[in-house]
Amino acid sequence: MRISKRVDALAPSGIRAFFDLVLGMKDVISLGVGEPDFVTPWHIREQAIKSLEDGFTSYTSNKGTDQLRYAIAAFLKKRHHLVYDPQEEILITVGVSEALDLAMRAIVNPGDKILIPEPYYVAYGPAVELAGGEAVYIKTRLQDGFKVTPRQIDEAFTQGVRGILLNYPANPTGASYSRKELEALSHVIKKHDMLVISDEIYDELTYDFDHTPIAALKGMQERVIYLNGFSKAYAMTGFRIGYVCGPADIVGAMTKIHQYTMLCAPITGQMAALEALKNPLPDVQAMKKEYDRRRRFIVGALNDIGLKCHMPQGAFYVFPSVKSTGESSVDFARNLLRQKKVAVVPGVAFGQCCRDHVRISYASSFDNLKEAAARMKQYLNKK
Repeated sequence: MRISKRVDALAPSGIRAFFDLVLGMKDVISLGVGEPDFVTPWHIREQAIKSLEDGFTSYTSNKGTDQLRYAIAAFLKKRHHLVYDPQEEILITVGVSEALDLAMRAIVNPGDKILIPEPYYVAYGPAVELAGGEAVYIKTRLQDGFKVTPRQIDEAFTQGVRGILLNYPANPTGASYSRKELEALSHVIKKHDMLVISDEIYDELTYDFDHTPIAALKGMQERVIYLNGFSKAYAMTGFRIGYVCGPADIVGAMTKIHQYTMLCAPITGQMAALEALKNPLPDVQAMKKEYDRRRRFIVGALNDIGLKCHMPQGAFYVFPSVKSTGESSVDFARNLLRQKKVAVVPGVAFGQCCRDHVRISYASSFDNLKEAAARMKQYLNKK
């Protein structure tokens, strides 16, 4: 066999497998891809162009440019009272996806276990498995707002558990945690001496309360690998700039892997990210306000047509139940696409507990959302 057994055992992405069906179809309203529909703000694009005109086309330090790392440190200190050493505790990565991969490879030994609340972003399990670890899934419940509880973490902890992977606001549910809820989680995490890999890429898109990084809680920064980036809040997906902050020994280990694989994040993206941090809030707040408007509309529309849907607290996804239709999430998504040309993602792509749900992204225009809701209503009325 020419393929690694570890790679051969990986299932393909449930999102990409479904959206192969969309390719070539005309007049489809796609509510599946987790990407902002906004164009990157002009002052950020302009800086990227200027950096090329000024000849910034070389490699940077493996860690990323000094300017960007220092700017991130200053931003986190001002925004969340988090203090990180830009030289030893911050690494610029090629998106948060690379940061996740590096984190797992840096901390996981063969056989180590990582707890992952379910539903989960499709890359989490494979990232653990590719590092030689075992993903242990904790099924969350709709009645808990799809949030993992301290009791669940306590019960899931067994010998060999290295840490827990948190994502909030979450993809695919939009669930997030208040400071009080995070404090409750932190008690059990410290009790079992676990590491936390915290993916907070949607942090600026938190609607109902202020986002709190779990690293900002007392006694947590030393055990948190904090992942963030510029893709979602700044609509900079194509620039591929993420970053990780954490204890110097862990960030150093991640940097060691990074220098042998990616070498460095693209300099054009780093220059654009630096500009994004200089004057971020007006652009971010304008996009956030529009997402919030769409969030309230789509949740109301889905509940009105009979698809039970909780109100997400962040990101730009809703996760309605399709159980009332009598169809599985795969059949519902496939039939909705073929009959009404609306593309959503079957919930099973995000874990086995999600067979009765679909993920809908409201990172699409308000008009598209209204038309999609009308088409879904027509589909349900004909059943």
